[in-house]
Amino acid sequence: MLNLLSTLNLENAEKLILLNADELKDAHVPPFQPDFPVLIWGNAPLDLEGICRVLQTTYSVSHSLRIATESGVLTDLNLGLLAANGKNTEVSAIFLSALDAGTSLSSFQEIVAHLRAPNGCPWDQKQTHKSLRPHLLEESYETLDAIGVSDYEGMAEEFGDLLLQIVLHAQIGTEESNFSMSEIIKGIYDKILRRHPHVFGEENLDSVDEVLSNWEALKEKERKDSGKSEKGILDGVPLSFPALNQSQEYQERAARVGFDWGDISGVLDKLVEEIVEIQEAETEEEIASEIGDLFFVLVNFARWQNVDAESALREANIRFKGRFSYIEQCARGRKISIQDMTLDEMEFCWDEAKKNGL
Repeated sequence: MLNLLSTLNLENAEKLILLNADELKDAHVPPFQPDFPVLIWGNAPLDLEGICRVLQTTYSVSHSLRIATESGVLTDLNLGLLAANGKNTEVSAIFLSALDAGTSLSSFQEIVAHLRAPNGCPWDQKQTHKSLRPHLLEESYETLDAIGVSDYEGMAEEFGDLLLQIVLHAQIGTEESNFSMSEIIKGIYDKILRRHPHVFGEENLDSVDEVLSNWEALKEKERKDSGKSEKGILDGVPLSFPALNQSQEYQERAARVGFDWGDISGVLDKLVEEIVEIQEAETEEEIASEIGDLFFVLVNFARWQNVDAESALREANIRFKGRFSYIEQCARGRKISIQDMTLDEMEFCWDEAKKNGL
């Protein structure tokens, strides 16, 4: 190893991650912080194809690196070129330069902790779990908006804003000795392993329905093991969920344990039944109740069609806004107020908006 470090001129490196190439054999992402320089070493020939596949999940194809052979030959190239020359049997080591500062979770945790420190930001220092609730909700909805319009640049930014909220809560939890980021990550890490025995264990599950049914069985076992056996299947659905999300989640969870229609015809019959009941309702209370039932059945119909009801309504809202804005543009083009337009004129502009793809 000392000879290898000398060959690569790394004897005096201030920081360096040493990684045996075997550690990447079954990996899907690099098991190290990318803002540190890394030396991957092993016995030639290294599995360059497999190594490049893992590295390209984090590093660009233009990322600079240096390779060394068993005979001591050094070559500077980039990750793309290394991937293209994956049959080179002489390579025994790969040195990757570090990505820019701030490209690892730990470095991000550091700046958030700095914000909360005595020499940090007055606003961040004052925040609590409860005071951050509206910001978490806002960032979640802004992320959903970006997803809804397939704005990938916006998605990357909004996921960062959402991550800031999570790390802020982790930092507050650490300061108050309630929980830490490592506990958060370890908790979800263990949960994923536990709830995917068909991936990380010996269980064989071939279909999505089998996976979901087994998921509910595992959650039931977890409730019993934690002394929460009285907690129902639907109790884990947040009460703060938007109503459509909550309705669909209730129905999905009930379906996983067999409480569901045999086929979609039952849903359609129920839909007709609810419309009749709305027509027959007499009081405001009855009408409101029947409308709620109709919404519930519509969500069930969406579930049967593998459609997310909340997203479907959100997209319908976007279409309505776009088409109505077009009507307003028509009014401005005619130099009249929209209030002065007739319904027929509005509908003409509406149909024109639809033809234009709005």
